[in-house]
Formats: sequence, C-alpha cells, structure tokens
Amino acid sequence: MAVDEALAMVGTDGTVLGEELKRTGYEGTVQPGFLQPEAFVELHIEQGPIMDVENVKIGAVENLQGIHWQRVTIEGAANHAGTTPTALRADAGLAAAKVNVFLRQLVEKSGGVATMGTIRLEPNAINVIPSRAVFTVDLRNSDKAKLEADEKALAGYFNELEQSDHVKISTERLTEFDPVLFDQGIVSTIEQAAAARGLSCRRMTSGAGQDAQMLARICPTAMIFVPSIGGISHNPKEYTRDEDAVAGANVLLDVVKELAGGSECPV
Repeated sequence: MAVDEALAMVGTDGTVLGEELKRTGYEGTVQPGFLQPEAFVELHIEQGPIMDVENVKIGAVENLQGIHWQRVTIEGAANHAGTTPTALRADAGLAAAKVNVFLRQLVEKSGGVATMGTIRLEPNAINVIPSRAVFTVDLRNSDKAKLEADEKALAGYFNELEQSDHVKISTERLTEFDPVLFDQGIVSTIEQAAAARGLSCRRMTSGAGQDAQMLARICPTAMIFVPSIGGISHNPKEYTRDEDAVAGANVLLDVVKELAGGSECPV
C-alpha cells in the first residue's frame, strides 16, 4: 500500500489516519521501512482470565487469533407494534437477535469466538417494529480454515434468514487479519527464561490484536503475557499486580539479552 493511500484510510469511527497523525503530533517525514529489526518481543497483559485462574506467572505466546470484522444491515418493515400480527411481521430486530444466537452456536462448534459488539435499531421507538438493524460481527479463531468456514456458514445463514423472516441483508467488510504464528525459537527462549527465574509458564494464544501481530510480517516475533486479575480488560477495573509486571519485565530482559547474543544490558 502506498503511503498516501494509507494516510487517506478512514476508520470505523469516521476519522482519517493522516488527519489523526497530524492532530496528535505524530505526523513525520521518515520513510516507512527505515528500521529493520532483527527481532521483536512484546510484553503485554493477557487481557483474559486463563493465567489468573491457573495461577501461571508467564505466558509464552505462540500464536495470535485471526480477526474478521463486518458490519451487517438487515432491512425489514416498520409497522405498528400492537396491530401487526406476528406472522405478518418483517422484524429486523428479531432477525438480528437470531444472528446473535446463531453466532454463539457456530463458535461453540468451531472453537472460535464471536461478538456482536454494536447494534442500532431503527426507528428505535417502543411501539414500532424495527425496520432496520445495523450491527457489527467480530469473528476470531487461531485456525484460518475454521475462521473462513465460520464466515461462510454465517453468510449461508443470512441467505436462510432472508427467506424465513422476509428481510434483506447486506454486509460490509471492516477488518480482516489472518492468524499469526510467532517464531517458535523465541517462544522457547521465553519458556527457558521463565524457568531460569523459577516462574510458572505455559504456551498461549493471544485472543486480541497486538503490535507483534504486525511486526511478525517483517521479523521473528513473539509475546510475553503477564496475568490480568479476573481476566478483565477494556474496563476501568483492568489490573495487573506490580510483582507480575516486574516478573514479565525481567523475562523480557533475559530474552532480549539472549537474542542479542548474551551481551550485558548497557543500562
């Protein structure tokens, strides 16, 4: 992608990348790709409950889930909530609810996760059958084939729903990231560093998108997780204990030193 094309990209909230870089003071003149990293190791909170539940101190992250986002619009027919018989309705709100239930059933079989994170009903009146439902679907799986199969199954369900519920459904792709397999040599180095410090460790999948996801395209990459208390993230209650953060930082230091050839830290 050309730089000008990237700067003109519009986010899901309507903001333009180039304008936001300028607004926040991050607009620069250095050409992309000037830095060629030998490796990249990212320390991050888990953002999930597994480490806290299992009392694991270090997560050696070996892969990252693929992420597919789409915006779905269901068109029905607005009508009076009291005078329109159930069998004669084209209820966009009901159709959206059915999609949400279908998503849960879908990922229970595939082992992925699905979220209907936003939804808007129109005309949004208590006594009017919704004529339109606009919502987002977030599908994730660490297996690319399963992720694509889930998306195909969802598209098939949309076709069925159009016939059964007398609605029209359209979709818009928002984001598509394939699953990422991190460098197994670095993952093993993380495990060894944790063991050397007497810290419990397990291999993990990152369910969230991270910086390492992008750097993996250009250099060997892996991640280190530390516990999130209660598995809470994207919430003011998000918390990681100081001692866990320190343990993660020390493992990161050891891993980077090993990758640099065992040289001493200059600081």
